[in-house]
Amino acid sequence: MTMTRRVLLGMAALLMGAVLQVAVAADAAKWVEGRHYTELRIPQPSQAPGGKVEVTEVFSYGCPACFQFQGMVEKIKAGLPANAQLTYLHASWNPSESWPLFQRSFLTAQALGVADKNHSAMFNAIWDPNGPLAVVDMQTQRIKSRQPTIEDVARFYAARGGVTAEQFVQASKSFSVETRMKQSDAMVKAFLVEGTPTLVVAGKYRINNGMLSAAADYIDLIGYLVRKESGAR
Repeated sequence: MTMTRRVLLGMAALLMGAVLQVAVAADAAKWVEGRHYTELRIPQPSQAPGGKVEVTEVFSYGCPACFQFQGMVEKIKAGLPANAQLTYLHASWNPSESWPLFQRSFLTAQALGVADKNHSAMFNAIWDPNGPLAVVDMQTQRIKSRQPTIEDVARFYAARGGVTAEQFVQASKSFSVETRMKQSDAMVKAFLVEGTPTLVVAGKYRINNGMLSAAADYIDLIGYLVRKESGAR
């Protein structure tokens, strides 16, 4: 690389950095730390590839609020900056509604490469009144006495293709899935999450849902936090 090219690239990088700082400063007055988002005292490592800022949704398939939030998540995902990536972190703290089972199922599906394409369908299988994996009786609004099993979930994924029920059950009992369940629980705890759904940007900015309502607000705030993180890097 010639000296002139290096100088030009350096000047371009400085210019981009200056523009980024101006954008962050302009948004800082609108989005207030401690009100719209909370900066965690101990940031958590990112799972996103180099150069990407991770936007994590902490959720559970067994969470009705997460089911209702799915439309919002799709809009947020579509509105993410080019250097941001949406990931999912499944919580497990509510065993009465089969959250540990669904966490195991999600991580198993991820390991087998069938999680993303079945993400919405999994929610529907649980929260549709006639869903094969329903945990709540929609007529009485009470928890069903018979909760889904890993075999039920395996049949659901097998019916949608890409894996057999036997493969799914076997993978669900693997050491790697067990390890990832423990890692997920540790990450949820480190994020200081008190409810689902919760969004965390760059492993350190936890968004306060109570201060936001429209998808445009989430997209704007997340965009600001991504630029803030990119500037810090």
